[in-house]
Amino acid sequence: MDVLIVDDEELARDRLRLLLQAFEGIRVVGEAEDGEHAMERIIELRPDLVLLDIQMAGCSGIEVASALPSPSPKIVFCTAFDQYAVDAFELSAVDYLLKPVSHARLARSIERVRTLTSADTEANVEKLVRSANLAPVRFLGRRGLRFRVIPQKEAVYLGSEGGLTKLYTSTESYVMEPTLSDFERRLNPAAFCRISRTAIVNLDYVSEVGMLVGGYGDALLKTGVHLDVSRRRLRALMEALEGKS
Repeated sequence: MDVLIVDDEELARDRLRLLLQAFEGIRVVGEAEDGEHAMERIIELRPDLVLLDIQMAGCSGIEVASALPSPSPKIVFCTAFDQYAVDAFELSAVDYLLKPVSHARLARSIERVRTLTSADTEANVEKLVRSANLAPVRFLGRRGLRFRVIPQKEAVYLGSEGGLTKLYTSTESYVMEPTLSDFERRLNPAAFCRISRTAIVNLDYVSEVGMLVGGYGDALLKTGVHLDVSRRRLRALMEALEGKS
C-alpha cells in the first residue's frame, strides 16, 4: 500500500514515517506540508492512502479531501481536535488518528483501511462535511501543474465546460478535480446554489435574476457575467436568495 503523509509540522511527518516502517506492505511514497502541495503530490503519485492533517495553514485537510477527484485515495485524518469534533468523525464513519499518534492506534487504522474502498472514503467524507458543519470555505484550483488556495469570497461560480469543472473568480479560472455534482453535495447551500446542469453560483455574487419565457431565468452576476437558470432550479435559486437577504 503506497502512503502519502500530509502535515505542516516536520516532526509529525517524521513520527508517522518512522511508525509506518514497522508495517509490512506499507511504502511511504511522499510527503507534503500544505494543501496545495498535497494535491500536487496526490495527482502525481496516486497513493492508495493519505494520512491527512486537519489543521494546516492555507486550507484544512477536510478541504483537501473535498477537492479530490474520483476515485479518491483512502484517507485517514490526523487531528488534535477536542472530543466534540472527534464525535463528528465517528458519526460520519471517517477514520482518524489523535495526535500524538501511537503505534497501536495506527495499526488498527491500517487494518480498517484495508477493508475500505475508494467509494467508502468518498461517501464518508461527504457525511463528515455535512454532519460536522465543515463544508469547504476554500477551494483548491489547478492551473497547469500547480494548485492555488482560493477563498470562498473569491469564487464567483463553478461551471462545467468541455468535460472539465472550472472555478471562476472575477479575473481568473481554475480547473477543479471533483464534478459539479460532487460540489453540489459538499458545498454549504446557504452560500452556493446549483442553477443549471452546468453551473453552481456563489449567492453573494448574484445581482439580478430575470424571468424569461418558458419559466427559465437569467442570473446577472456582479462581475457582469450572465448565467442561464433552468426551470427546475429557478425556484430554488429565488428561495436561496431570499434566505440571504
